[in-house]
Amino acid sequence: MRYMKSALLITIASILAVVFIMPLLWMVSISFKDDIEAILPNLNVIPDNPTFANYSNVLTGGELNVPILRWIFNSLFVGIVTTILVVTIDALAAYGLARLDIPFRKTIFSIIVSTMMIPSIVWFLPLYAEFNSLGLIDTYWALILPYTAGAFGVFLLYQFFSSFPKEIEEAAYLDGANKFQIFYRILLPSAKPALWTLAILTFMGVFNDFVWPLYATNSDEMRTLTAGIAIMTQGSYVNMPNKLMALSTIATIPVMVIFLIGQKSFVKAVTQAGIK
Repeated sequence: MRYMKSALLITIASILAVVFIMPLLWMVSISFKDDIEAILPNLNVIPDNPTFANYSNVLTGGELNVPILRWIFNSLFVGIVTTILVVTIDALAAYGLARLDIPFRKTIFSIIVSTMMIPSIVWFLPLYAEFNSLGLIDTYWALILPYTAGAFGVFLLYQFFSSFPKEIEEAAYLDGANKFQIFYRILLPSAKPALWTLAILTFMGVFNDFVWPLYATNSDEMRTLTAGIAIMTQGSYVNMPNKLMALSTIATIPVMVIFLIGQKSFVKAVTQAGIK
């Protein structure tokens, strides 16, 4: 009975894995097809005549003269800068709320966490109006600043800092360390799995975001990759699915690389949270 249950679970997991990976394989397959084969109604996963022409076409802009490389740079720049800011700000806020003697810190933490229940669409128009009144629309400020006020990172790191042994902190005080040294040299190194988890989720969320970059930018030079792809699907490459899939494949590479680099820390953080 035990082996039958294990076999059933493995079968279900394998089916789910195939369901999730098939769209990715189909995307990569079409990206290597030529213009004629890409529009034919066939289910060939392996192209008859594989070609890299689609990738070279989209990276150079092709005959459409669109700044694909600039879109890639914008997405990477915004994703990396935002991730650094989020990890830094959320770590400082979580440490202050969890370990420092701040008046009404539990109330402040509850208010911060409660903002996670507000749908993002609610603050979309007020946020746009605010950035528009400040003249920041179509700038990097508009693409970076809205993401740095998230409550999820504070909530995630607060759980770790609040459960950190006080004896270690007290021993550091006896050795002459101040609060910042304890935070920088003791708590942050111990919180690496949680920090990596926050960094991965932040970068993936910012890099893949579509709605805000689409409305917060007006010029082609300031578009991010997701917003650029959306525009291409409605105009330039609407009849060129192979080039669209090549562009989509390129867009998935940075996210996959970041996740593969930090997956051990991600799994470790999830495991530690489960044990706690």
